[in-house]
Amino acid sequence: MARATLRAVAEATGLHISTVARVLNGTAQVTADTEARVRAAADRLGYIRNEYAASLRTQRTRILGVLVPTLTDYVLAAIYEGIQEAALSRGYRTFVTNTHDSAEQHESALAALLSSRVDGLIVGDARLDDEGLDRLVQDKSPFVLVSRRCANHPSVTCDDEAGGALAARHLLDGGHTGIAVLAGQPYASTCADRTTGFRRACAEAGHPVPEELIAHSGYDSAGGYLAMDRVLRTGRPVTAAFAVNDEAAIGAMGALRDHGRRIGEDFALVGFNDIPMVSALTVPLTTVRSPMREMGRTAVARLLDQLDGGSAESARLRPELVVRASSPARPDQALAHRRGEHSEH
Repeated sequence: MARATLRAVAEATGLHISTVARVLNGTAQVTADTEARVRAAADRLGYIRNEYAASLRTQRTRILGVLVPTLTDYVLAAIYEGIQEAALSRGYRTFVTNTHDSAEQHESALAALLSSRVDGLIVGDARLDDEGLDRLVQDKSPFVLVSRRCANHPSVTCDDEAGGALAARHLLDGGHTGIAVLAGQPYASTCADRTTGFRRACAEAGHPVPEELIAHSGYDSAGGYLAMDRVLRTGRPVTAAFAVNDEAAIGAMGALRDHGRRIGEDFALVGFNDIPMVSALTVPLTTVRSPMREMGRTAVARLLDQLDGGSAESARLRPELVVRASSPARPDQALAHRRGEHSEH
């Protein structure tokens, strides 16, 4: 059976063949009814777009390459869902590859994507010292960073410094001054910026975080456990901690338990991102919510602006503090507050 042609779809809809072509490749500016009519006719007739022929005509593959450290991480998976959703809505497909946060795997994955002639790149594993991005600029390869930033390259991130400051002010308002930071890895802007924002807010309030209470480790629960354990072994009087991501905060809960500390009672803990599981923990986690899917959607929009001849402007999306049971005020602060209320009556 012969495959339906573009002309057959045009005849079935009564539209010009060029209009039908633009509708099916996602570039036509038509009404929703017209687009639905064209796509319904294409489906009914069994029309299949010849991607190879289309790429020869337009010099575009309509494929976006995406690099992420790992899709087993909920945050990165949610960002990618936003990328894929936005790309499909604009007639693009995505090809994603995991780099496991390895510089070597990043380079090989990048080379593979470029050799596949992707139209542009969304890079989710950038490091603060990533000089390879300069080569992409020199080669005029369109790209946008997502989740992490690097130098002045176009990026779409959460406003991580502002999020760190939100967490700091919340703990400080609860009377906590002995606060640790589980700071993740310093090569990632997410960790560096959240830590910077937190420490700056503490210093401005007159309670700077000492270096021995800044613990770097992996992003996962094992890393969070090790970082929290290291802090508690310093012997410093610590009543609260800020973990730069939720999985590290979950690991920190295990270390606090093993040291006899009670989260939500004599210890306050705050995470970052607001992944779904943290609201269902035995002690629900206070966290800074990041707009994960929106980052992915915005990154696609900024990359396509580049592909259409414009420039990609960086975007910093607003975080939001979500207060739950894991971060109470210090018991002595709560008692003082109650006494103050009684003295007013």
